[in-house]
Amino acid sequence: MRVITSSIASLTNYVGRRFGLQQPLKVVLTSTARLTTAAVLAYLLTVWLIDGPVDLTGALTALLVVQASARSSLQMGVVRVGAVLTGVLVAIGVSSWVGLTWWSLAMVIGLSLLLAAVLRLGDQALETPISAMLILAVGGQEIAAETRVLTTLIGAGVGMSFNLLLPPRLPIDTAVHQVRDVAKQEAQSLREAGWSMMQRPVTRGEVGTWLDTVRDISALARQAHESVSTIEELRHLNTRSISAPRVEPILRSGLDALERSLYAVRGLYFLMHKEAPEVSTLDDGYGDDVRAAFAVLLEHVADSVEGFGALLQADVEGADDQVNQSLAASLDGSGEAMAILTDLLMVDPRDETSLWLLRGSILVSVRQAIEPLRLQDRARLRTEHNRRGAASGPVGMIARSVALQRRRLRKFGLFDGRRR
Repeated sequence: MRVITSSIASLTNYVGRRFGLQQPLKVVLTSTARLTTAAVLAYLLTVWLIDGPVDLTGALTALLVVQASARSSLQMGVVRVGAVLTGVLVAIGVSSWVGLTWWSLAMVIGLSLLLAAVLRLGDQALETPISAMLILAVGGQEIAAETRVLTTLIGAGVGMSFNLLLPPRLPIDTAVHQVRDVAKQEAQSLREAGWSMMQRPVTRGEVGTWLDTVRDISALARQAHESVSTIEELRHLNTRSISAPRVEPILRSGLDALERSLYAVRGLYFLMHKEAPEVSTLDDGYGDDVRAAFAVLLEHVADSVEGFGALLQADVEGADDQVNQSLAASLDGSGEAMAILTDLLMVDPRDETSLWLLRGSILVSVRQAIEPLRLQDRARLRTEHNRRGAASGPVGMIARSVALQRRRLRKFGLFDGRRR
């Protein structure tokens, strides 16, 4: 059975990669099934409960509400119902006075948008004029307005119930893979820079390409942060979060460390870009020996960054012993390569002041790229996370309750803290 499950998972992942899906195929199919089922269920309830012309507002409302989290769906359902009701009332008021003309349409849209702004409907503001125009188009008949309101209530109810009873899965795997991808992309950038320096003297155009790559990786890091935030949001009123580990602090702190390292790499490339020659020349400010040592150092830093990403994934999965050893070896190699490069770069400042300052800044940037990856910081963060997790569990809650009762008794002189 396990082999069959693993084969299906591998097949869905392959299909997802083959068609360039941003999420695994299983996640896409599950989300599609949830949204479709909720919309169809809202439509069936509308047909069953309401006589007269079929209105798809309920299905549309359910579709919009279900795609939010369980906590947000409560807010979204209320806001959407308020937006629709506001539009319906505006349309009824205008249609009772005048029919459909260009200036009555302009009046309905303008009043609807102003009321949406006053009521702070946010992203649902456009639902107000849309609802008003639909009601205005049918002449503002009372039954049409009532149908619109009732179907909206049905759709919102279906959407909120769907999220409470069948909550969406927490996209932990997606967030982990995105964080790991940030580390892989940064490591790849460092390896490409190291390979280029090993092959030939650097040029300003080539270093500019490295800078563009780092900016793209920063965009990936922002997407990863959004995925972690999505996990935090989906935990609210989500029964699936009971058994799911709280990995957000680990991923968030790891992303922060990767971003600090990436920022240092960007600063390194900026320094190199500022001083690099426009065209390829042997006199690029480094020389063959320095470039070779620099390339080796960048390779070690790349290994450390990629190892750090693997450590984050292992932290989430709870198996990080072997990854710890691999990252420790990469960091040791980076330290040794840094020492060699320092010896080669440090010229006498009395002879070449500007070159000494530039190379010193380069070394500082490389050191800052490695600093956030230290294992000591990860061990401390993991210990703090475990302590918070224990404090938030049942045993921790009982311990806090007992401590609170003791403080209250001690306040009134009924408990002195000694064993009896």
